[in-house]
Amino acid sequence: PRMLEVIDDDLALMRTLAGWIERLSTDGRRLKPREVVAEFDTYLHDELDLVREAANGAALRRNFADGRLLYVPEVFFDYTHREVLVMERMDFIPVNDLDQLRAHNIDVARLAADGVKIFFTQVFRDGYFHADMHPGNIFVLRNGIYSGVDFGIMGTLSDADKSYLARNFAAFFTRDYKAVAVAHIEAGWVPKDTRVDEFEGA
Repeated sequence: PRMLEVIDDDLALMRTLAGWIERLSTDGRRLKPREVVAEFDTYLHDELDLVREAANGAALRRNFADGRLLYVPEVFFDYTHREVLVMERMDFIPVNDLDQLRAHNIDVARLAADGVKIFFTQVFRDGYFHADMHPGNIFVLRNGIYSGVDFGIMGTLSDADKSYLARNFAAFFTRDYKAVAVAHIEAGWVPKDTRVDEFEGA
């Protein structure tokens, strides 16, 4: 109740602070705090719309329809509206409860490998990913399959984004830090006039 008022008050304070940071600090301007707050504002208001969250969950469920890596609870749209989200009741174990996982004979090493597969599948196959993955949102079914909740923040990736990420991963794996720097510059994450020669042999 009244959460929107609390959020809007906090965002107003954040906008004021962001403006001060940009006026008083060169580094502050470079980090674009007002743009960060604006994006935060968008995501927070999106998260308050549970119909949007339901649609996000349904889309992720379609992407993992076979349920072998990730089981996404079914959303019951007939009972869902902006302030109420109704999903399938789940019986699962928190992902960080190692004692329970082991008590159910769940292979933790396989679970770790499956987590990486889920990440890469979302990013590179679907270009659509759960952007709020933390232990409060990630669970394991008693059959050892991952499950997740809280679909308020989802991300999408263009082909250019996927290419950027792939180049970064490949460069990190081979410890080619100059290639990492070049990818960041070409993607616009750092200014175009940044020198990369200092990364030679890093």
